[in-house]
Amino acid sequence: MKKNRSFFITFIVLGLIALILWLTQSTNTFRRSLSNFALDDSSNVSKIFMSDKNNNTVKLTKLSPGKWMLNDKYPAQKLNVEALLKTMLEIEVQQPVAKAAHNNIVKELAVNAVKVEIYQVVYRIDLFGAIRWFPHEKLTKVYYVGGATQSNQGCFMLMENSSVPFITFQPGFRGFVSPRYSPIEKYWRDYVVFRSTIPEIANVRVEVPATPEYSYEVRNNGNNRFSLISLSDNLEIPEYDTLRLLNFLSGFRNLNYEALLNDMDKFRKDSILASQPFIIITLTDTSGVSKSIRTYHKKGVDGQTDPEGNPLPYDADRLYASVNDGKDFTIIQYFSFDKVLRPKHFFLKELPFNK
Repeated sequence: MKKNRSFFITFIVLGLIALILWLTQSTNTFRRSLSNFALDDSSNVSKIFMSDKNNNTVKLTKLSPGKWMLNDKYPAQKLNVEALLKTMLEIEVQQPVAKAAHNNIVKELAVNAVKVEIYQVVYRIDLFGAIRWFPHEKLTKVYYVGGATQSNQGCFMLMENSSVPFITFQPGFRGFVSPRYSPIEKYWRDYVVFRSTIPEIANVRVEVPATPEYSYEVRNNGNNRFSLISLSDNLEIPEYDTLRLLNFLSGFRNLNYEALLNDMDKFRKDSILASQPFIIITLTDTSGVSKSIRTYHKKGVDGQTDPEGNPLPYDADRLYASVNDGKDFTIIQYFSFDKVLRPKHFFLKELPFNK
């Protein structure tokens, strides 16, 4: 009887200990879930969705490693996406929001926070990473990102279905990470205009409306053979400077605009677009896809003069440009585009063109 009683008491004690440990572990797990903002792995992130109360939305979709699409319309800026993923991987909790400020911070997050949804490719069967079967996309984290703390060294974050906000920071980064979670589309746009190597180019057409005799087309005939066609008479030019032509075609490898100007005053923008273009460039790649840019002179800047000291009528550093089939109005730099803004005479051996 004594034996049975001792066994029973031992069983009860062990059961209580097990229950206490389970409850402690569950509580700790629950607490961790309230502040578990960081990803364990960012390489399997397949999609990120961000939105705010002003109906701004950004969807970043991974097409392949290092290549992302923005809102199913534009290539996404690679550096900005990489910075966001790095933040999602490294973000840490500094401390919970103080009780005195709790209600105000929760209200602020409810009004001004950015909602973040993170989707990852996970496996229905995953045996310690050695055996992985049945991959699928899953919504793994949802949280809200608020503004900066008074010190500007952290920001407020709140997990979905939680009422416990935290102050978070990224180790090694001075400042707050809220701007990296921007739901404004234009901040994620890749500024690319042309990104083609010589083997990918079928032809390039350059039109100079003010002086049609300077217009031409370069055709890639393969095997390092090219044709230079004068558009004013549609005749092939037999003699041209091969090195200059190759440098011209190489210039399309990575050309980007400087800034989007879609928000410019409509009257002013329409006036510019209604004026005569400076140079129009149309590049067609070997798959038959064409991209065009229409450039326009920009009014001269105070202080810019010619060698004789006369004020320049046009900005010597920048041009306006319409890109993406006229959907976007931008500004470009001569420094980047000068190598492709060449008139026909630039390639002629007998009449070198000097800008």
